[in-house]
Amino acid sequence: MNINELKEKVVKAIEDNKALVIKTGREIYSTPEFGYKEFKSTGTVVRFLKELGLEVEENIAVTGCKAVLKGGKPGPTVAILGELDAISCVTHKDAVETGAVHACGHNNQVGGMLGAALGLVKSGILSELAGDVSVIATPAEEFVELEYRDKLRVEGKLTYFGGKQELIKKGCFDDVDMAMMFHSSDMGDNDALIGPVSNGFIGKKVRFIGKESHAGSAPEDGINALNAASLAINNIHAQRETFKDSDRVRVHPIITKGGNIVNSVPDDVQMESYVRARTINAMIDSNYKVDRALKAGAMAVGAKVEITSIPGYLPILNYPEFDQLFKNNLLLLGIPEDKIIQGGDFTGSFDLGDVSHIMPAIHPMIGGVKGSLHTRDFETIDEEKAYIMPAKAMALTVVDLLYGDAANANAILGNFTPAMTKEEYLKFLESVDNVEIFEG
Repeated sequence: MNINELKEKVVKAIEDNKALVIKTGREIYSTPEFGYKEFKSTGTVVRFLKELGLEVEENIAVTGCKAVLKGGKPGPTVAILGELDAISCVTHKDAVETGAVHACGHNNQVGGMLGAALGLVKSGILSELAGDVSVIATPAEEFVELEYRDKLRVEGKLTYFGGKQELIKKGCFDDVDMAMMFHSSDMGDNDALIGPVSNGFIGKKVRFIGKESHAGSAPEDGINALNAASLAINNIHAQRETFKDSDRVRVHPIITKGGNIVNSVPDDVQMESYVRARTINAMIDSNYKVDRALKAGAMAVGAKVEITSIPGYLPILNYPEFDQLFKNNLLLLGIPEDKIIQGGDFTGSFDLGDVSHIMPAIHPMIGGVKGSLHTRDFETIDEEKAYIMPAKAMALTVVDLLYGDAANANAILGNFTPAMTKEEYLKFLESVDNVEIFEG
């Protein structure tokens, strides 16, 4: 069969089964779970893949799963990814008791991933491809509940807080040559965006340690850790003019514990923050300045500060030839070119950035939703666009990459030099993972 015949079969298979894809996406939406707790969602994905006749490796990083679709000839392996976890937004109408809700659109991602896998399997075209397709449902993209993840780390169940970080370390990408996924986004009058850039970040857990005393009768005997934290936040504000505009730095601390009781001088105050920036060098520089500001707050009142730096995510790198294949398939599916945005600047962070430093990867944004991510206003309004269109586009992109002798995939890989090897990447994470105690 020629490539157009293969694509027609894939589109028909997805179209014939789109009700099942949408139903599965809705099922995942109905059971939102935080990172490394996505047991119900993992189970839903496992059942879907097994019903396609696939062998599934389960709980690949506490949760998550992986299946491989075998092509007819040897060649590169292309991964299609979907993220399982939800975000916390207690004011969202669909939030469950824990506050979890898919106000991130990850249920759409997983539905699209499963739709693409279904199209490739049920169309019967895998034997025409030179290479394999790895379908990976990844845990823990949202960098939240750090105490819970630290507990898992202490128990030896994981090393890194981000799902794709952990999967890279565990070797789940060792047999993968290139990767793709999509993210839902309110596109307004447009339908899609390709070639986004994003910030990376370093996570921070901070504990100011003072000395308790009676807040009314003997405050002079205490060391006020809350004052140290307040000063530290103001010190961070004083750094902002030193951040280059081009580095797109974002620092946004919150106080997670402000003391114990109101009539005792606070002796234990805790904060969390991200230090985001557009490049790895800017991340490191900004993180140094934030640490300096935290130490100054402690020093001012004579407190101690414990600063835990946690490896966050890396900025996304772009691969235009890969993006163009995806765009061409959007056009083939009837999306007008003037409804596809080329490039976008996101100061948030995505853990596909880590993958993109090791292999060619794309992360287009797809519409079908309205409202800002992570807010009460986020909702899916067009399931055809949110689930089915990206499922078709990803499956067709796989066909483009692996058709014949996988000429397109091999051309992209032939021009590719990784920004980091896996070993260099893990070494960088280790260099960031640090606890410093400053005796102020």
